[in-house]
Amino acid sequence: MKIRWKLRMAAAQREVWTGTQLRWLLAVKAGVELSAASVSALLTKKPTQVKLSTLAALCTALECTPATCSRWTPLPSSGPSGRRNR
Repeated sequence: MKIRWKLRMAAAQREVWTGTQLRWLLAVKAGVELSAASVSALLTKKPTQVKLSTLAALCTALECTPATCSRWTPLPSSGPSGRRNR
Protein backbone atom coordinates (compact mmCIF):
# COMPACT_ATOMS: atom_id res chain seq x y z
CA MET A 1 0.00 0.00 0.00
CA LYS A 2 1.37 3.39 -0.94
CA ILE A 3 0.30 6.25 1.31
CA ARG A 4 0.57 9.91 0.36
CA TRP A 5 0.47 12.29 3.35
CA LYS A 6 -1.58 15.42 2.52
CA LEU A 7 -1.92 17.15 5.89
CA ARG A 8 -0.25 20.37 4.71
CA MET A 9 -2.74 20.64 1.82
CA ALA A 10 -5.72 19.83 4.07
CA ALA A 11 -4.62 22.54 6.50
CA ALA A 12 -4.01 25.11 3.75
CA GLN A 13 -7.47 24.49 2.29
CA ARG A 14 -8.81 25.56 5.69
CA GLU A 15 -6.49 28.58 5.84
CA VAL A 16 -4.30 27.02 8.52
CA TRP A 17 -0.81 28.06 7.49
CA THR A 18 1.38 27.49 10.54
CA GLY A 19 2.07 24.84 13.11
CA THR A 20 1.06 27.33 15.79
CA GLN A 21 -2.39 27.69 14.23
CA LEU A 22 -2.79 23.92 13.97
CA ARG A 23 -1.64 23.42 17.59
CA TRP A 24 -4.26 25.94 18.72
CA LEU A 25 -7.01 24.16 16.74
CA LEU A 26 -5.94 20.80 18.14
CA ALA A 27 -6.14 22.15 21.69
CA VAL A 28 -9.42 24.04 21.28
CA LYS A 29 -11.42 21.73 19.01
CA ALA A 30 -9.98 18.31 19.87
CA GLY A 31 -8.65 18.80 23.39
CA VAL A 32 -5.24 17.47 22.36
CA GLU A 33 -1.93 19.15 23.04
CA LEU A 34 0.96 18.16 20.79
CA SER A 35 4.43 19.64 20.99
CA ALA A 36 5.48 22.24 18.44
CA ALA A 37 8.04 19.75 17.10
CA SER A 38 5.41 17.04 16.64
CA VAL A 39 3.04 19.34 14.78
CA SER A 40 5.89 20.67 12.63
CA ALA A 41 6.91 17.12 11.72
CA LEU A 42 3.33 16.18 10.84
CA LEU A 43 3.06 19.21 8.56
CA THR A 44 6.43 18.92 6.83
CA LYS A 45 7.25 15.20 6.65
CA LYS A 46 5.51 11.97 5.76
CA PRO A 47 5.16 10.18 9.09
CA THR A 48 6.15 6.53 9.33
CA GLN A 49 3.30 6.00 11.78
CA VAL A 50 0.43 8.02 13.23
CA LYS A 51 -1.65 7.04 16.24
CA LEU A 52 -5.32 6.73 15.41
CA SER A 53 -6.06 9.14 18.26
CA THR A 54 -3.75 11.73 16.68
CA LEU A 55 -5.35 11.25 13.26
CA ALA A 56 -8.80 11.61 14.83
CA ALA A 57 -7.69 14.81 16.59
CA LEU A 58 -6.28 16.24 13.35
CA CYS A 59 -9.54 15.45 11.56
CA THR A 60 -11.58 17.02 14.37
CA ALA A 61 -9.40 20.15 14.42
CA LEU A 62 -9.51 20.59 10.64
CA GLU A 63 -13.10 19.35 10.28
CA CYS A 64 -12.11 16.76 7.70
CA THR A 65 -11.79 13.00 7.24
CA PRO A 66 -8.70 10.76 7.14
CA ALA A 67 -9.10 10.64 3.35
CA THR A 68 -8.55 14.41 3.29
CA CYS A 69 -5.19 14.04 5.08
CA SER A 70 -3.92 11.02 3.16
CA ARG A 71 -4.34 9.04 -0.02
CA TRP A 72 -4.04 5.27 0.07
CA THR A 73 -3.14 3.51 -3.17
CA PRO A 74 -2.86 -0.27 -3.39
CA LEU A 75 0.33 -1.59 -4.98
CA PRO A 76 -0.13 -3.75 -8.08
CA SER A 77 -0.28 -7.45 -7.35
CA SER A 78 1.55 -10.16 -9.30
CA GLY A 79 -1.31 -12.61 -9.41
CA PRO A 80 -3.93 -14.49 -7.44
CA SER A 81 -1.77 -14.77 -4.31
CA GLY A 82 -1.89 -11.00 -3.90
CA ARG A 83 1.89 -10.75 -3.55
CA ARG A 84 3.52 -8.02 -5.54
CA ASN A 85 6.53 -8.48 -7.81
CA ARG A 86 9.92 -7.96 -6.19
